[in-house]
Amino acid sequence: MYLIVIAWMYVVIMMSVAEATSSNGSLLGALITLVLYGFVPVALVVYLMGAPARNKAVKQREAQARAQHLASASQPASTEAASDSPDAGGHAAGGAKTVAENARVAPVGKEP
Repeated sequence: MYLIVIAWMYVVIMMSVAEATSSNGSLLGALITLVLYGFVPVALVVYLMGAPARNKAVKQREAQARAQHLASASQPASTEAASDSPDAGGHAAGGAKTVAENARVAPVGKEP
């Protein structure tokens, strides 16, 4: 692919030189020829030809992220995380009966 780009740029540079040195040509015309026939099409072709490589790189990054996520999800939680939160189970420290006996308040729905 780069051989085609190099050959095309050679042709465009020669066209620009011919435009600049021609009796009817000008440096502005040579510059416009260089930009419009050279840099813009070459940039477009290089970008389009690089699309499959970019897509492959994106898919590879996604696969690595997915594998890392699965690996971290399959490992048990560390003991440090459990010690940080004292109520990791999400339940109250004592049952309703224990709380009611200590506070001398009847649980909801029951009379003392």
